Amino acid sequence: MTGPAVQLAHLNVSHRQGNRVRTVAHDINLSVQPGECFGLVGPSGCGKSSLLWVLAGLNSGWSGEMRLLGDSIRPGKPFTGILRRNVQMVFQDPYSSLHPKHKLLRTLAEPLKLLREDHITDKIVAGFRQVGLDPDMITRYPHQLSGGQRQRVAIVRALLLQPKLLLLDEPTSALDMSVQAEILNVLNDLKARGNLTMILVSHDRDVIDHMCDRGVSMAQGRIV
Repeated sequence: MTGPAVQLAHLNVSHRQGNRVRTVAHDINLSVQPGECFGLVGPSGCGKSSLLWVLAGLNSGWSGEMRLLGDSIRPGKPFTGILRRNVQMVFQDPYSSLHPKHKLLRTLAEPLKLLREDHITDKIVAGFRQVGLDPDMITRYPHQLSGGQRQRVAIVRALLLQPKLLLLDEPTSALDMSVQAEILNVLNDLKARGNLTMILVSHDRDVIDHMCDRGVSMAQGRIV
């Protein structure tokens, strides 16, 4: 791929509330280069997570221009095919991506089965080792893991699809300080291996400084 991994021009993000439409991000212009870790930092409610959800294809309420991994994206068009695989997201609350009544192996295997991948269990075991988890944990349920362990599993779930763009929405904010450091070290190891573009959202400037090559500050829905 030539050119930026992410290119946004005059992008606005809106949420519908009953009969009203509220714009939560205004005139966003930025570019992220392939292999870069890019940060969005700002207080809660500044629009950074709303912007990330647009990049993940999870919010169609936007206007402006967006290019992801060389493709021009149209508002209202869901991500499908290779783009859906290439753009993955890790949420603040890992429960949102882990089925509470399914063992981890089943949850992690489902998307790989849909893609008709081979050696699925071996790939999941390798993913657990990559983030420092005991592979025997694949037989556990999410509630049997600590918060930090669940967040590592959520990272594995995203990485199993071998994405080119990884979006991280406050991945450490619900964890205590020592566990935060562990997760950031995992992400730094992934970054050091190259070939993965990351966008990290956080309200903590120290996290952005530690992780990111570049970043922008947001306030009241605008880059400041």
